[in-house]
Amino acid sequence: MSTTGTSPKTTAAVPTVPPTPSRVKDIVRRLVGTPRVIVGLSLIALLLLFAFVGPLLTGWDIGERDYLALKSPPSPEHWMGTNATGQDIFTQASAGLQKSLLIGLLVALMSTVIAALVGSFAGYFSGIPDRALMWIADLALVLPGFVVLAILSRHFGGDGGWFVLVILLAGFSWMVTSKMIRGMTISLREREYIHAARFMGVPSHKIILRHILPNMSSLLIADATIAVSTAIIGETSLSYFGLGVQAPDISLGVVIADGSRFATTAWWMFLFPTLLLVILVLAVNMIGDGLRDALDPRSTSRRS
Repeated sequence: MSTTGTSPKTTAAVPTVPPTPSRVKDIVRRLVGTPRVIVGLSLIALLLLFAFVGPLLTGWDIGERDYLALKSPPSPEHWMGTNATGQDIFTQASAGLQKSLLIGLLVALMSTVIAALVGSFAGYFSGIPDRALMWIADLALVLPGFVVLAILSRHFGGDGGWFVLVILLAGFSWMVTSKMIRGMTISLREREYIHAARFMGVPSHKIILRHILPNMSSLLIADATIAVSTAIIGETSLSYFGLGVQAPDISLGVVIADGSRFATTAWWMFLFPTLLLVILVLAVNMIGDGLRDALDPRSTSRRS
């Protein structure tokens, strides 16, 4: 009996398809490749170090006064000088930066949540809910927000007055974004997966929270970032006129207002806190622009 040799089966090599990078990795790659985001994050990191680590380096408390150095220029003892009552400007500015950052973040969070809920519910349900919610938004838009904030904030002082200011600022910061979200929701509610979820009996509020709002994450994140700088400017403006943060609290607006009276005679009292405010707003805006470009696939500015 003859035997025939059997050769092992050879299988054609299947080319390996590289895995598709996740959206999160793609966004991180875009952010890392955007110079203004790197610069903005670096500035924010330095400001956070200044705000929370700086006071530990000077040895001066917020309310502590050096009566031997009234309106003293920058020196090894007082790195940014002192004010008219002998308080250390470096310590005052760092404490004010802490409060301004906290107010900006809280206002941005609250206003973005309100805008997302109002806009998505108005666009999804339409009809009477849409008209009612948009009427409230239009009414808030035509009201002179700064005047209303100035009137109301005067009646809320003390230790917890700054949180009332946060609520008031958030209450006048959500309207434009809510209208944008409403328009996007009207478009998204006609998509096939929304009709499928509705046909399967998924409640409307779950459709909004699980399917519609996640598709607007790019807009919401970018808007929240920009809202931080807007809120900080609003708080600073009110505090500058004595209508925002009240003593014994302190913010950048309070420090700038105190130093503005001596802007020409004791320049350090006004220059350093104002410079911190400018750097803070600039850094937040740079991060917001970078986030908008990285999260919005239609944006072409990141390729320029």
